[in-house]
Amino acid sequence: MAGPGIKIIASNRKAYHEFSVGESWEAGIALTGTEVKSLRAGKCNLTDGWVDIDGFIATLRDVHIGHYSHGNIMNHEEKRPRQLLLNKKEISKIQRGIEAQGMTCVATKIYLRGQRVKVEIALAKGKKLHDKRDTSKERDANRAIQRAMKR
Repeated sequence: MAGPGIKIIASNRKAYHEFSVGESWEAGIALTGTEVKSLRAGKCNLTDGWVDIDGFIATLRDVHIGHYSHGNIMNHEEKRPRQLLLNKKEISKIQRGIEAQGMTCVATKIYLRGQRVKVEIALAKGKKLHDKRDTSKERDANRAIQRAMKR
């Protein structure tokens, strides 16, 4: 994903462990000035981030953006809900996936594309414990194969 002009600020590796991640979208995010400055400093945690859809408004919840170090008393709240900038067609597609297929929408990455802050969100389905074990075994087997081919 990291192409020219893209700087990844934070990624949600836990989401790929806990969920089977499906279709993803790039969304803009409505932020305050101190939040943008804090993101540029890399103070972000997406671990618990998820998307709530109410009507045609998508909201990013439980994403922790730390306080800006040079901010004053007007600094932002760290875990406030933030509106995502998506069009109605994308929001309705996400909502259909959540309602019909029993999926959830999680934040997987937050990055800078040029001067703009973007969030990658994805529809995901929760994994059971045995699915997590199977994924881990498959990953270990692939690593062993790569090591053997390298020699």
